[in-house]
Amino acid sequence: MKGHVTNIWEWFSIEWFYPSMFKGFVWENSNFLYLIPFVPLLFVLRWIIYIKFRQKLEFAFLKRQAKSSPITLLRFIPDVFFCFFISMILVSLARPQKTNEQVEFYSEGIDIMLCLDISESMLIEDFKPNRLEAAKKVATKFIKGRFQDRIGLVVFAGDAFSMCPLTTDYELLYAYLDDVKHDLIQKPGTAIGSAIAVATNRMLESKSKTKVMIVISDGENTAGNIEPITATKLAIAYNIKIYTIGVGQDGRVPYGKDMFGNTQYVENMMNESTLRQIAGIASGRYNRASSNNALQKIFTQIDKYEKAEIKETRFKDTRDFYFIYLTWGLFFFLVWMLLKNTFMTSALED
Repeated sequence: MKGHVTNIWEWFSIEWFYPSMFKGFVWENSNFLYLIPFVPLLFVLRWIIYIKFRQKLEFAFLKRQAKSSPITLLRFIPDVFFCFFISMILVSLARPQKTNEQVEFYSEGIDIMLCLDISESMLIEDFKPNRLEAAKKVATKFIKGRFQDRIGLVVFAGDAFSMCPLTTDYELLYAYLDDVKHDLIQKPGTAIGSAIAVATNRMLESKSKTKVMIVISDGENTAGNIEPITATKLAIAYNIKIYTIGVGQDGRVPYGKDMFGNTQYVENMMNESTLRQIAGIASGRYNRASSNNALQKIFTQIDKYEKAEIKETRFKDTRDFYFIYLTWGLFFFLVWMLLKNTFMTSALED
């Protein structure tokens, strides 16, 4: 059966009694099924009582005359059909059903722009393998945890440009992130203000209730044609919240190798004031990451802060099949009634 009956002949298909069919049902009142094994016991009990208390008339027969015949067993056939009848009634009362449940998830989503610093200093190796690759890896993991959010990508060094517009095509976004290299922008410097301005421009037509920008950088603004605070105020005008992440350790940090293959070290001192100001003005948060794990924790926090509301809609289609077994029960009852009026229940009594 396909879960529904299209014609009357399918009602009498033997498939309704297959174990796989019974396993596929959901039983509304399954307790009735536990009564089925007791149905034949009732008839056995009735037969024992009948044998014990029925009236007997004794006759003397020769041994060769007192022969039993297998045909006398036919008198039990009506009782068998009556057992089937009661069993089918119990199955019907148990309400066999098939349920097809579909769950749909819906989210309005939020818009997120990732602004990633790709200046030369992002190649410093205080993160493994370096600051840029660590940021790309964590950003990719962050994207995988989102659901129906539109996410875009802006990269910046001495200048800034939009590498990927807002999209829900995360596979495309992963490909763009994988293609990010420090030499995509030849102009040296760190244009944080320009990056915020480009990201804001990408979100101008956004109709999302929540718009978020995440700026990842390891230094202060040293390039670009717009000041970070000015760009931030522009973002605020479009209800954009900005989170800033400063990456890097202070002091001696590894950076490349010399001509002999030995690790070189440079002095690094990060100026956090600009990133702090941006986050404070734009209702976001500033976090400092000094290791891969710290960077991952920061993104995990942002992921928790900026969660879109996900709505769940369930569609439940339930079909009853009790009438199939009720029909079988009526069929067995009619057969029992017919057999009760035949020689099986009268002429063959012991």
